[in-house]
Amino acid sequence: MKKILILGGQGFIGINTIKYFADKEEFEIYATKHENCRYSNDKVKYITCDLTQKSSVEALFSSVNPDVVVHAAAVTTGSKDVIEKPYLHVTDNMIINSLIFEACHRYNVKHCLFFSCTVMYQPKDFAQKESDWKIEDEIYKPYFGVGSMKVFSERLCEFYSRLGNCKYTAIRHSNVYGPYDKYDLNKCHVLPAMINKVVNATDSLEIWGDGKARRDVVYIDDLVEFIDKCISKQTNPYELFNCGAGEAFSIREIITTIQSILQKNDLKFIYDETKPNIPTTVILNCKKANQLLDWSPKTSLKQGLKKTINWYIKHK
Repeated sequence: MKKILILGGQGFIGINTIKYFADKEEFEIYATKHENCRYSNDKVKYITCDLTQKSSVEALFSSVNPDVVVHAAAVTTGSKDVIEKPYLHVTDNMIINSLIFEACHRYNVKHCLFFSCTVMYQPKDFAQKESDWKIEDEIYKPYFGVGSMKVFSERLCEFYSRLGNCKYTAIRHSNVYGPYDKYDLNKCHVLPAMINKVVNATDSLEIWGDGKARRDVVYIDDLVEFIDKCISKQTNPYELFNCGAGEAFSIREIITTIQSILQKNDLKFIYDETKPNIPTTVILNCKKANQLLDWSPKTSLKQGLKKTINWYIKHK
């Protein structure tokens, strides 16, 4: 059996990754958690760990000695903090990533998978490949801090892949959504925020911005399957992959789809362009993942939103 260590085991991606791999008999699963556990699974051994502390990371890796590390631990919030407090996404995440990648190297982990994102890409109206953004290019201004942190973390993955036998995968995923995400309007990303607002709206609905911004989105089940494909099929010491739908949907289109699913056709939309808003369009070209991993997203926007809305209504 392979020992798989899922960092951020109480986060959105972490929980869904645990649920997926718990059904696979070939994996012995370990996961980090906070003091309060919002999801548990009898097949998982949970470990409380402060990933910003080197001593805690050392104790974690020495006790588990994992074969595969899925690094889904991160400090994340919504667009309001990206605009008003951009440093929140930089310091702790950089410390965590540095400690984890070094530990993977020193403890002879076979494969480390890191969740980057798409914040380094400039807005474009075409699907961008991994190679369309180069290290000398500008990072999209509102994301300069977090984007710089992500790019440096990707480079650290490549650096450590050259030093030993551990494979590293950096995954530039688009906007992920699904069950167990954050739905607090002060902390969540754009899509769960829209689900929250439409579900709880009565007569009218305030939308930040003009609704024309477009987002490439990927349902969580497709992302977790992507992880499995990387583990089983990646051969090179380091790979950088895009992971998304390969198309972009406007905020208005997503809101309208949610409205249709909930049959709230009488809602009045109020667009407030004074509120924090990042009007960008990034579409991902995922041909590399399709060619090397035989992966493509299976869940349509409407299917994914329906599953997510049903979960949110049940658990909110």
